[in-house]
Amino acid sequence: MNSSSIRRYIVIGSRRVSNYWWASIIGAGGFGFLLTGLSSYLRFNLLPVIHAENINFFPQGLVMSFYGVLGILFSLYLGLTILFSVGEGFNEFNKELGIIRIFRWGFPGKNRRIDLSYSIDDVKAIRVELKDGINPKRTIYLCVKGQRQIPLTRVGQPLTLEEIESQAAELAQFLQKDLVLN
Repeated sequence: MNSSSIRRYIVIGSRRVSNYWWASIIGAGGFGFLLTGLSSYLRFNLLPVIHAENINFFPQGLVMSFYGVLGILFSLYLGLTILFSVGEGFNEFNKELGIIRIFRWGFPGKNRRIDLSYSIDDVKAIRVELKDGINPKRTIYLCVKGQRQIPLTRVGQPLTLEEIESQAAELAQFLQKDLVLN
C-alpha cells in the first residue's frame, strides 16, 4: 500500500527459497549420517550405498551419529522458523497519523508479535550501512531520538546497491529527513 501519505514495505522473513533449500539439504545429510552411524553400530547396512563393515562404531560411527542428530535438529529448527514465519512483517510510514510502525513475527510465545510504533517527529535520520567483502552488509536504519537505530531491511540476502540506495533515498525524501551514509 503506497499512497501519497502512507508507505508500506513488506519484509520477507524466513520463508525464503534458501531456507527451504538448506533445511532440506541439512536434513537429508543429517539423516544419512545418522543411518551410517547406526549401521556401523548394528553391523547391518541400513542404506544400500554404504558398507558398515568398513566403519568402526567407536569413534567414527559415534561421531557420525552425533553429527546426524545435530543435522536433523538444525533442519527442524530451520523448518520451524519457516513454519512460524519468523522475521516476516512490514514497515509502515503513515504521514496522516504521524507514526511509523514496524511489525515482525517472532517465535510462538508471549513475545511472538513485535510491534513498534514511533512518531515521525522522533526520527532524526535514515542511515545506510554498506560493508562489502566476504559477508556483505547493506542495511537501512531508522535513527530515532535516544540514539536508537532500528533496522528496516530484511535479514539474509543483502539488497543490491541500487535497491538500497533508491529505497533509502525514497524513504528519506518521503519522511523529509536526512540521509546518512556509513
